[in-house]
Amino acid sequence: MKTSDQPAYEILALRYATTDLMRPRRENFFPGMDLHDGEMPLDYYVWVIRGEGRCLLVDTGFGTEAASTRHRTLLHQPTDLLQRAGIQPAKISDVILTHLHYDHAGNLDRFPKARFHLQEDEMRFATGRNMCHACLKAPFECRDVTQAVEIVFDGRMVFHDGDTEIFPGIEVFRIGGHSGGLQVVRVSTARGKLVLASDAFHFTENRLRRAPFPIVYHVGEMLDGFARCETLAGGDPDLLIPGHDPDVGLRWPALSPDLPDIVRLDLPPQTKFQY
Repeated sequence: MKTSDQPAYEILALRYATTDLMRPRRENFFPGMDLHDGEMPLDYYVWVIRGEGRCLLVDTGFGTEAASTRHRTLLHQPTDLLQRAGIQPAKISDVILTHLHYDHAGNLDRFPKARFHLQEDEMRFATGRNMCHACLKAPFECRDVTQAVEIVFDGRMVFHDGDTEIFPGIEVFRIGGHSGGLQVVRVSTARGKLVLASDAFHFTENRLRRAPFPIVYHVGEMLDGFARCETLAGGDPDLLIPGHDPDVGLRWPALSPDLPDIVRLDLPPQTKFQY
């Protein structure tokens, strides 16, 4: 639980896209680690942290072009969802990029005044020799990466080398695994320190079964990351938020009845996780 001297931020998960409902389960687990039949779609989120006079965005999503080329269903432009939550994209002060994959680092030009926070390892990974390999560069879009480089030259990129407190009650931790420099975000809320795991684990089931998602750079780091996220959340599973699990939108309360694709993560979940 939160102590009196900790900030208490509001955290929103904004569901902006999804996949075909018929996506098979086997596509979400390392080869050979799930032999069951059935469907297991992905949802796509960006996250807002606000309070204490601050408003931060975690990841920036993708837009129409990436949705078309990647065969994803774009439910909302992420910036439109922000506005429906009462947030003007141009006034976002800081953006934390968990990594530079297409679904987390598009739309960078929509935040012209923001500082961006990224692990230096991730920029090195996304611009270095690993991008000579088709399977490693596949989750990246060249334009997203070059826009990130432009932000560096514009003086608005803040690089982190490992674990850092960005603001009181808002911390980043380098996890790796899924990408070369993936970071997760831990935020102080009224119900405890909540971990936005992003793609450290796409689904809660990936973490519980220690079954990695198949897009992975370093399997060992991904497996170690499952345990580290659990430690960062103090062992409370309701303080661990997976990156792509439709369960998030089902378990946590909506910001308002007319905004079902925006949920409040700083509030307790309304139902227990069913595994």
